[in-house]
Amino acid sequence: MNQQQPPLVTLNNGVRIPQVGLGVFQTKEGAEVERAVSAALAAGYRMIDTAAIYRNEAGVGKAVKASGLPREEIFITTKLWNANHAYDDALRAFDASLSKLDCEYVDLYLIHWPLPMERKFTEAWRALETLYEQKRVRAIGVSNFKPAHLDVLLAGAAVVPAVNQIELHPMLQQRETRAYCAERGIAVESYSPLMQGGEALGHPLVANLARKYGKTAAQVILRWHVQSGLIVIPKSTHAERIRENFDLFDFALADDEMAAIAGMDSGKRIGADPDTAAFK
Repeated sequence: MNQQQPPLVTLNNGVRIPQVGLGVFQTKEGAEVERAVSAALAAGYRMIDTAAIYRNEAGVGKAVKASGLPREEIFITTKLWNANHAYDDALRAFDASLSKLDCEYVDLYLIHWPLPMERKFTEAWRALETLYEQKRVRAIGVSNFKPAHLDVLLAGAAVVPAVNQIELHPMLQQRETRAYCAERGIAVESYSPLMQGGEALGHPLVANLARKYGKTAAQVILRWHVQSGLIVIPKSTHAERIRENFDLFDFALADDEMAAIAGMDSGKRIGADPDTAAFK
């Protein structure tokens, strides 16, 4: 296994985040998430991405503690759920997440969805700014925010989000949102980077590149994310796959290969549209 560490991305407040981390969406609380996080940390991962709604924060916290690694070496992200956008609710929700994670601070705290029809995300952002001022979080950001949502947030924000975590894969490349964030110093983080086993992994172009480099289709796509300057959080519960998803730093795609993957963009979204997602 290649032990090379991924690059660190410096966020707009100077905090550094590993460019490759483990996502634990749909990973069951208890033994499953503890095994996945333990395998990731053993493989060299130093960033774990969870959320209140995943209901596995406690397992993440247990695995981090059990690793024996210093807390400051592990970057933990969690997220505020949609039912808690009111200011006081958001502060209470953070306390609950911190308690489950069993740690003294969170490295990155995100608003999970904008719910633009409610227009409460600006209130939630004020709560995140309070947590940031109190140094209970090292960085704050958003998830699933489109430029129009960010326009509203930034109009009254004291702190510019450090990260916008969005669905992003070769079939949904989100160029407009990426350009918007780049202009404002907001790092973009890809979730569902492999399209959850969708057509990206089976695309002939990706298959050909995998053969050329002696890599898996997933490694080719994850390498595309890395070379595109994106932070990426592939999800797996299998130790071998977790190791594979981290083994991205002994090859590089050529410029024409990067351009060819860029040409795969079809605007196909597999998750909810942030303009209309209203689940709680």
